[in-house]
Amino acid sequence: MANIIIALSRPEEAEAIRNILMRNGFRSIFIVANGAQAISKMDDLDDGIVICGYKLQDMMYDKLKDSMPYGFDMVILVSQKNAGECNREDVEKLIMPLKSDALVYSLNRIADEQFRRRKRDRSKPRVRSEEDRKIIEEAKMLIMTRNHMTEQEAHKYIQRNSMESGSGLVETAEKILALLKNR
Repeated sequence: MANIIIALSRPEEAEAIRNILMRNGFRSIFIVANGAQAISKMDDLDDGIVICGYKLQDMMYDKLKDSMPYGFDMVILVSQKNAGECNREDVEKLIMPLKSDALVYSLNRIADEQFRRRKRDRSKPRVRSEEDRKIIEEAKMLIMTRNHMTEQEAHKYIQRNSMESGSGLVETAEKILALLKNR
């Protein structure tokens, strides 16, 4: 379930929203009073949703949005009067007075999108640093020379050992280098 940060200057509004969310299954909810506190809380979390008003105590919603790290989305609660001024595509806008069903629906939809984004990000192949690639290549070359293997066989050998030991490919390559170089 998504982390929710409620950044509203009026504590009674924030508490009312927290109660709505808790009744609807959201558990990881943090209440802050201003944008700086919201940014600080986001630094402690990997991802989540920020619910805020058009104007916070210390900044406007758009400044907060521009300060948000990757993995966070924003829902802004705005009056009908200010709704026309909130035209960012990357912010979900809910008109006050707030309907609890609309809030819960929006948060569930955003949480689902974040889940899909995390899954997609995990499925992307990791880009190894040049140093890591050199370690793996050196280990493969050493295995190829000592065990008379092809490059593909040597790579599979490192992968198999990595899986069996539960360590990463680079860590396994480093262990192989340390072991074979000492012989």
